[in-house]
Amino acid sequence: MGIDRRKLVCGVAASVGAASAARGQQPTHRVIPPWEVQAAPIGSSEDELRIHTDWAQLGQYREDNLQVRALPAAERRVSFMGDSITRAWRVFRPEFFTSSGFIDRGISGQTTPQMLVRFRQDVISLEPEAVHIMAGTNDVAENTGPYDPPSTKNNLMSMVELARIHRLRIVLATIPPAAAFPWRTVAEPVAKLRALNEWIREYARINRFVLADYAPLLDDGAGGMKAGLAYDGVHPTSAGYLVMEQVTARAIAEALA
Repeated sequence: MGIDRRKLVCGVAASVGAASAARGQQPTHRVIPPWEVQAAPIGSSEDELRIHTDWAQLGQYREDNLQVRALPAAERRVSFMGDSITRAWRVFRPEFFTSSGFIDRGISGQTTPQMLVRFRQDVISLEPEAVHIMAGTNDVAENTGPYDPPSTKNNLMSMVELARIHRLRIVLATIPPAAAFPWRTVAEPVAKLRALNEWIREYARINRFVLADYAPLLDDGAGGMKAGLAYDGVHPTSAGYLVMEQVTARAIAEALA
């Protein structure tokens, strides 16, 4: 069945608007449809402009952060740092965020170095009790350059260390499986994603961080997403997020206990 993208854009905008209204806000940033996951092609005029103006996209949530900081603490308990998988989560499941005091700070197409740059603004400054970090898909997809596993791990560790310094509880998440990226051709994505997830699990275990292990619930056994849980092989459907939320709720409750 084909997707009428004009209708879906309207639905996405309505969902985000409803989520903002539910906490007394007006959306202050452009609504990003969940299929807008790829960064501008490296070397393109759009890419060059962003590199010289706002490479980490700090402007995306700058105004909204002012409103979030004014909310009662119970309405900003957990900040979710991530990419389009996190961004679309609030689009498809806004009630999961508004009913629990969760703040979505995902930006489509982002890699871990970009998230690290905006971590202070989009997480620490909101003064949540905890942070949920799910990042690395776009590093493997090479959205901002060749995939370098040590650099990705360093960026994840730096975000964690910033959170610890500011006494935030930490939930580390494995990233969903993907057999291929629709927007970019990358060699052996399954092996790279699995290796990164294994490192995330071990890093969480050694440091006694709470782990939200989504990958086993979503993996079809061959490194792709189970049928019906993703609309493009990478990004979860509403059904996919519902599966993930079983893990999320337990992980956050454990982190805040």
